[in-house]
Formats: sequence, structure tokens, C-alpha cells
Amino acid sequence: MIAKARYNDRMALAQEDSMDDLIISAAEIHKTYKIGTVKVNALRGVDLNVKRGEMVAIMGPSGCGKTTLLNCLSGLDEIDSGQVLIDGVVLHRLPDDERSDYRARRMGFVFQLYNLLPVLSAVENVELPLLVSGVNAKQARKRSLEEIDLVGLGDRAHHLPGELSGGQRQRVTIARALVNDPAIVWADEPTGDLDSETAGGIIDLMCNLNRTNGQTFVLVTHALDIGQRAHRIVRMRDGQVVVQRDGSGSGQG
Repeated sequence: MIAKARYNDRMALAQEDSMDDLIISAAEIHKTYKIGTVKVNALRGVDLNVKRGEMVAIMGPSGCGKTTLLNCLSGLDEIDSGQVLIDGVVLHRLPDDERSDYRARRMGFVFQLYNLLPVLSAVENVELPLLVSGVNAKQARKRSLEEIDLVGLGDRAHHLPGELSGGQRQRVTIARALVNDPAIVWADEPTGDLDSETAGGIIDLMCNLNRTNGQTFVLVTHALDIGQRAHRIVRMRDGQVVVQRDGSGSGQG
């Protein structure tokens, strides 16, 4: 009864705040995986609120639940219990097709290993989400070229991923994540496969986009220097949030 009352209090506060400036409100999130006969408690009662336009870095040791939390918040993974509100929408109550449509319209994703189709050029990779969403080909191409130019790759728009460096491929991934003008961009180790100089350029780009476009960024990272560029660092251990503090960089590029 006490736990239920605590949960209800947290959700009431989250829903009240969401009327103001919260875009993400998560309360008492639990997630358990079964590996053979072993149960792994990946998330154990996580609470997290994120303000609109904020850049938040989720940090912690390997296996602490960072990527699981990102996947559960974004609706890529189901949750066992608790509740996630995205811009006031209870994401996990939506049918699968509606949830997928919501992600396509309102979210962008940046992955460590790019997930670009090797047979498509940079601009073709970027425009793919638009074409899937039903945008006509001419408009999709126009918007995709604009995003490619925004991330500094206007002269590489028609190159295949194999003809681009790692940093350039990640810039294409960021352009693809932004082409639908999402409210939230989820980034899982976006600089993890890059050298330090290239990684710095990518986080500069993300901070600049956050500051100028107002998109909310939630990123998972092991790198403290990357995390410190965010407005806030959320530290996890053993499936729980253990501390939150301001990043020293306050999201500045």
C-alpha cells in the first residue's frame, strides 16, 4: 500500500509538471529480462523527469541499465510496471502500430554503429523515414538535403556510407534523426565508436542543434567529457538512478 501510494504521488506530480515544461515523465519503471532460467533486474523503480529542450546524459558502469532505460523511455522496449509519459501521452498504453507511428513522428534515434543502409547514399538514408511516413519524394529530397547541409555534409550528400569517415557517417545518422523535426532525440553512445577529436565535433554539433532548434536530447554515454556537456547528468547503478547533477558545460557548444 505504501509503495502504491508513493507511485500515485509521483505520477500526480509528474502529470502536474507536464502541463508546464516536462516532456518526459517516468515513475517507478521496472524491467526484468530472462536469460535462460536467470532473471536480470535491469531497471528497479526508476524515476526520471526531463524538461522540454533539455539535454540529459545518462551515465554509469556497463550493465547498470542505461540503454535499457533509454529503450523503455522511448517505447522500443516494453516495461514490466510503472508509467512513462511522453509529452503527456502514456506511451506504453498505445497499440504497437500507434506507438510506432508516434515514434516516427515525434522521435529521432542516433546509434553508436550508425545503422545506415550501405547501398543508399547519405541523402537517401536521411530521406528514408520521410518516404516511409508518406512524404512525397520531391519534398523528402528537399528536406533531406537541408538536413545534410545543416550537419555540414552538403558536399557529401550523394556519397555512400562506405565512402564516408566514421564522423561523417554519424553526422548522416544525426541528420536522419532530425529530418522529421522530432521533439526528442535519443542517442545511445553516439560517440562511442569515434576517436576523441571526431567525438568532440559530434557533441559540438548535438549541443548546437539542442541550443538552436530546441530539441530535447537524451543520450547514453560512458565518456565523462561528453556527459559534462549536457545540462544534467543522470548517474545509474544496478538498475537505479543514484544521483543527478548539472553538467558543467550546460549544453553549450
